Amino acid sequence: MKKKLALFVFALIGFVQAIAQDYTFKVLVNKGKNEIKAGSGWQVIKVGSSLKSDDELKVAENAYVGLVHVSGKPIEVKQAGKYKVADLAKKVGNGTSVLNKYADFILSANNQKGSSMQATGAVHRGSVIPLYLPIATQNPTIYNDVIIINWDVEKIPGPYVVKFKSLFDDELATRETGESSIQVNLADADFANEDNILVTVESKNDRNKVSEKYTLKRLSKADKTRIKTLLNEISGETQENTAINKLILAGFYEQNSLLIDASTAFQEAIKLAPDVQSYKDLYNEFLIRNNLKDRPLNTK
Repeated sequence: MKKKLALFVFALIGFVQAIAQDYTFKVLVNKGKNEIKAGSGWQVIKVGSSLKSDDELKVAENAYVGLVHVSGKPIEVKQAGKYKVADLAKKVGNGTSVLNKYADFILSANNQKGSSMQATGAVHRGSVIPLYLPIATQNPTIYNDVIIINWDVEKIPGPYVVKFKSLFDDELATRETGESSIQVNLADADFANEDNILVTVESKNDRNKVSEKYTLKRLSKADKTRIKTLLNEISGETQENTAINKLILAGFYEQNSLLIDASTAFQEAIKLAPDVQSYKDLYNEFLIRNNLKDRPLNTK
């Protein structure tokens, strides 16, 4: 009886694993008319499509596919041509299933595309120059030293003056830029002794046109150690400087409520793949669902 029960449990586990691994890759990002051959016919692939080991992938000219292996490891395919899915899987090697958690999160957000855009109301941030940063009640904590801050330039054109101050209103640093974003290294001497930094952006040509004050808050040592432990679980699989790896990291940071780090990772992904619109769309959706950007009114 015990032997039969053991065999049943073993078979059940194998069945569950077979269901859980009924694909080799999932499509996380797609640009162009790329196709998948499953059986005898070719079909246009979409974000979320599953690719099995026996399938074949055809990448069009000037196209791009970001895939996530069943192990969780991401891979980019940029060169036009036909690829056997089994051969792509061999290039991936071993990964960590922990990555799946963050890849699934990105896929879920992708599948809900447009839901935020169809909101019937709007969240107005009430600033002349809205910064895409969390307000104080949205946990503006930061894990990494290097971050990218960006803002809405629709109403106020550049150049801009970015000011950093302490909580006591002491000026720490001032930077100028003609762009709609700026990269900041919080490890610089200007910020070394500050755990809470206030930042504003104003028009260089009209100092009365200024953003609200936003706070950049360092994580406590205990929280930083906790996040580092979690990040170490996936860092080996995401260390290559690719857009899809940055996307996975954005999912990691967002799930751990590190919105500024997530925003930075999204922007890094866009810079690495500037011609792939999906990365820009995903970043925009991220801003909206986290109330870092106004929700547009429903015009229907």
